Amino acid sequence: MDIGPSEAETFWTAFLRKLARRGLRGVKLVISDAHEGIKAAVSKVLNTAWQRCRVHFMRNVLAHAGKSGRRVVSAFIATAFAQDDAEAARAQWRKVADQLRPKLPKLAAFMDEAEPDVLAYMSFPPRHRAKLHSTNPIERLNGEIKRRTEVVGIFPNEDAIVRLVGAILLEQNDEWAVQRARYMTLETIAPLSDDPVVSLPAVAG
Repeated sequence: MDIGPSEAETFWTAFLRKLARRGLRGVKLVISDAHEGIKAAVSKVLNTAWQRCRVHFMRNVLAHAGKSGRRVVSAFIATAFAQDDAEAARAQWRKVADQLRPKLPKLAAFMDEAEPDVLAYMSFPPRHRAKLHSTNPIERLNGEIKRRTEVVGIFPNEDAIVRLVGAILLEQNDEWAVQRARYMTLETIAPLSDDPVVSLPAVAG
């Protein structure tokens, strides 16, 4: 965790460099909402793919669709997410954008621009995609941090923020470490690893 005055690129770049100095390696995908600062920092420091949160993206899309068209537009775009692989998803995405273009040109242009970022997760194994396409898995944690910090209101200094938020993060880490249904297991992500030891198949004892 870190504390910064804003979510500007300078903050995210410094934050990611700090993680890299501490040994962070082999990142395959970074998932966030559409903060250009994060996207630029990820490209600069980690040189890896960025996934724009699909849930946040759909909220932005529906703002362009108008009240009467939201359901139809949402169903149209969902057909791209239902494809079996990245190539088919991209083809369907472009088809949907072209169908919407005559009546909703701004929405179609928005889809054109967002395509590589919203569909980045489709290049990963199917079993992981449900957990990679959005920031939903961490939203509950963010909500808990917000709830606990709002009770305090104004912190006397940054150390006080670190103590409270750090304690919440440690609680969550302990919960994740012991839960039965892991977010992802080492076995399922091993084939994606650059580390030859991690990539080796498990040996039965």
